[in-house]
Order: sequence, then C-alpha cells, then structure tokens
Amino acid sequence: MRNRGYEYGEQVDAAGAGRTVIDHLRTRWERATEAEWRGRIEGGEVRVDGAVVAAGHRLRAGQRLTWERPPWDEPDAPVCTAVLYRDADLLAVAKPRGLPTMPGGGLYLESTLLAVVRGRDPGATPVHRLGRDTSGVVLFARTQEARAAMQRALRERRVRKVYRALCAGHPAADTFDVEAPIGEVPYPPTGTLHAATPDGRPSRSTVRVLERRGGEVASSLLEVEIETGRPHQIRIHLAFAGHPLLGDPLFGAGGLPIPGGLAVPGDPGYRLHAFRVELAHPRTGEPVEVECAPPPVLRVGQWFSMGAIR
Repeated sequence: MRNRGYEYGEQVDAAGAGRTVIDHLRTRWERATEAEWRGRIEGGEVRVDGAVVAAGHRLRAGQRLTWERPPWDEPDAPVCTAVLYRDADLLAVAKPRGLPTMPGGGLYLESTLLAVVRGRDPGATPVHRLGRDTSGVVLFARTQEARAAMQRALRERRVRKVYRALCAGHPAADTFDVEAPIGEVPYPPTGTLHAATPDGRPSRSTVRVLERRGGEVASSLLEVEIETGRPHQIRIHLAFAGHPLLGDPLFGAGGLPIPGGLAVPGDPGYRLHAFRVELAHPRTGEPVEVECAPPPVLRVGQWFSMGAIR
C-alpha cells in the first residue's frame, strides 16, 4: 500500500530554544542523516509556524516545527477486521495477525487497525493494543466518556483478559502463576527493551495448560490470563518460566532478549491470540463478554504438524 504521506510536528521546548533548525532535527530525530534533513529543508518540507525556513534559522520556545514525509510504500499487512461487538459507547473488533494496532516504526501509517476502524468509525479510539503478530480482541471507545471509564477500569484491573498461546516444551504443572517484574533493560537494536528485571514493575500472569503436543517439536497450547498489562507481558513471562512462545525471535531464557539477537518487538514468528475480554459496560455497568475465535493452531485438538503453524 502506498500511503498519502504524513506531516510530523512538535512544539519547541526550552531544550530546543536557540538551536538552528538543522541542529535540532538531526540531534532529535537521528533516523535521518544531516544530509537528508538538509535536503528536506531546502525542498521546503520543513516549516516553523507555517513558514518555510532555512537550515540556519534559530528556534524559539513555543514555536511549532513541522516537516512533511512524502508518501511511501508500507509493508504488506492484512488490512481487514471484523466487528465483534458494537453499541453507542463501545466497539470490539477482531485484529488479524500481522496488522499493527497503531502507526509506528516509521513503516506503518495507513496499514493499521486504527486506520481500518476509523475508516468506518472516525471517532473510535483504542483503549489498549496488541502486538503486530498477536491476533484477537481489541477494544475501542466511541465516546470520550467511555474512553475515560475504560482506561480507569484497565488501571484498576477490572478488565479480564484471556489469551491463547503456543509455547515451546511441556510445562511440568497444569496451572501456574508467573510474577516476574517487567521493566526496561539495555538492548542494542532498540536502545532499551521491556523484559524481566528485578527492579521492574509488578506483573502477574496465570497460565493453564490446555494441551501438550508432540510432533517434530514439543509444544503446549496454553490459556493465559494477565492481571497486569505490561508491554510484551505474556512473551516475557512464558520465557521467564522456561517455555517461550514457540518461534518467538526476541525473548529467551529468563524472560530476557536472546543474546546477540537483532529482532525487534514487531518481528513475526510466535502465536498469541487475545481470546476473551470481560468488563463492565462503561456507561451502564452491565457485564460485557467478547470472544474472538482463535486460529486453528490455537484450538484444542486441531493441529497437525509444525508446517501448519507457519
């Protein structure tokens, strides 16, 4: 998909005041080289308070700095979804595996769940997100009041979220809890990465084995309920427990990044599905339960060989 381009912007703060436009952009946004920024400035793509400026223009605090990114080809993604629940306040949709929830990484803008949903429901706002390679239920608020109520319910842990996952190996116990704290650790490909670390934030996952599988590689189908919602929590906790998601290119022993690895969080390979979400309706308080049928490989009794999960 070739998108329509995008205008980025920021308000100049005290740290940027006094800098030239070129110095500010090349130090704050290092993904582009100085030569690339200079080319954009000379091409009239960079503006301050709406006016085209030279590279040596000095910024003042409070000014609005914007720059245009021309249209680009986004990576392939399944830009489709299904409505699971909808009323005046709440929308629940099924996100397919491979579709990012939100724009990010400088790659995805219109090939996202947000863009697909807003194409038919412009005011909808996601109140949580799933990783690109995770499928299943995503909740959207259709009003500001519903958004505030749902975010409060998430903070207070009054939303029940149940996942299906395929892990490597056979856990010894049929049910177990994982409570490894999660926080940022150094990781060269991205600077930092959320992983298991003693000084991280409290986190809890409850795991139940649904099926132990043999075949070419031993694996197990799991049901995982997360009490907290830390970034990559299920991937980290299962790896910490010695049973990382089968095919996960990022997390290994101890819930840490695989040593020497170059993977980033959006890289594919694992199987994880947001199966069920239960919450009190944001306006009426009545119970709402939304389920999204898992793909065949994450259903009990429906698996064939390793080739079936690729």
